[in-house]
This record gives sequence, structure tokens and C-alpha cells, in this order.
Amino acid sequence: MERPEQPQEIADRLLAAWDRTTTTASISSTTPAFGQEDAYEVLDLIAARRRTDGWQSVGRKIGFTNRSIWEAFGVKAPMWAHLWDRTVVHTTAPMVTLSLDAYVQPRIEPEVVLGLSAPMPTMADASEVMRRVGWIAAGFEIVHCHFPDWEFALADATADFGLHGALVLGPPLVVDDANREHLTAALATFEATLARDGAVVDRGRGANVLGSPAIALAHLAQVIAADDRHPPLGAGEIVTTGTITAAWPIAAGQTWTSHYGALGLSGLTLTLS
Repeated sequence: MERPEQPQEIADRLLAAWDRTTTTASISSTTPAFGQEDAYEVLDLIAARRRTDGWQSVGRKIGFTNRSIWEAFGVKAPMWAHLWDRTVVHTTAPMVTLSLDAYVQPRIEPEVVLGLSAPMPTMADASEVMRRVGWIAAGFEIVHCHFPDWEFALADATADFGLHGALVLGPPLVVDDANREHLTAALATFEATLARDGAVVDRGRGANVLGSPAIALAHLAQVIAADDRHPPLGAGEIVTTGTITAAWPIAAGQTWTSHYGALGLSGLTLTLS
């Protein structure tokens, strides 16, 4: 390409890749100076297009909070993106089915999802965070990548919808005075298991997620507060805090199950079609 792509051109190219369920060249391969600030500008353009098309933002996702996967993907920091009413699937059933037709090179991530009951301050420890969380739930985030073979720089992944495809959200557990202290401690120490077709393929601890999903939420609040283009985290938002295990490739016909051990959450069973 003779000149660097402009933000609107990049946004249009990524939206077209989403709509056509196809890959496209990484942004860093066409615009080598593309960085995180540029990526969030592209995300803002994508968000504006989504809202024009009737999508509603219902929260945020944090990606790359699990440092153990940084080397595999060549990144060195977390990032965030929007969750949308059209990408979040709520379920109270013990099993749910999801079609993979809309996703490119999809992978699955077991996550802890937090529902905010109050605005989130920019400087908070895990206990203060949990005083502003109204519920907690298990989640499977389906991440996907519009760049061939999942090869990207961090800014590429951020602009590419934060790699967010869908969030399957399990039944919420209300956080109250009776369980808040237990949950705050358990978020850092619980062990989750991830199984495919009945066989455990991975395990991970809450501490993998920046020390605790609650600390990951505090980190997100700080990052957003440092950029006045975006509203702060507010009551009613859903935040999925990042994968506890590796991100596993998935295919139609598989059934994936999560368990959250001492955290006491109901895990999910997801069949892919």
C-alpha cells in the first residue's frame, strides 16, 4: 500500500471482514506505525457505526489480562473493547447451543463476568471493587480474529473488535454482605477447569487474571479514566475480565464445559454448531 491507511478506512475494512466472515491483512502490515491510541480511534469509529445500525453497548471486555498467554500472542499488555446487546447471550439453562457461522478462526475462553451496581472509581483495591459489583457469573467468551493465522500486534487485536465475537453469560450470583468477603478472596485463589467433550483440557487460577478478576476490573477503570473519549465504568455495565486458561480453538460438534471450583459459580456447558 503506497500510503498508510486512515482510521476510517481501517474501520471499514474490519467491519467488512466481520460482515463477510473472512480474514483481512493485519493493520500493522499495511500501516507499520499503527499503535494503541490509533486502535482505540478505530474502535470508536466502529462503535459509532454499530450504534447507527441499532446496536447498544452493554459493557466492556478486557483482553490479554492473563499474562501466561502473552508470549503465545506476542503482546505485553491488556486491552479492552465494547460488549454489545447483539453479542451477549444470556442463559439460565444448564446447556446452551451456539452457532459458529458468524466467527472467524474462533476460540473459547472461560472467564469471570462482573455486573456493576455502582460507578467504578479509578483507584480501588479488590475489596472496594467488589463493593460496587452487584453480581458475578461464569462466562464463555468466543474470541475470533480477522487476521490470518491469529498473527497480529496488540494494536491490531484491539482494533479488531478487541477480538470479541460473543459472550455466553451464565446465571448470575448476587453479591451481598453474606458472600462478598468470601468471593473477594476466592477470586484470586479458585481453580477453574475447562473440558472438551468430557475431557479436561486446561486448568487455571483466578490469579492468572492480573492477580484477580476484581483487580482486572480496577485496571480497566484506570485505563478508561485516562482517555477522556470514553465514559467511565458505570452502574449496569457488564465486564468480562479475561480468560483464566489458554484460548482454545473450537469447532462445530464440540461440547465445552467449565467448572469454577471454590468460587461457587455455576459453570457452563456449551455445544457448538
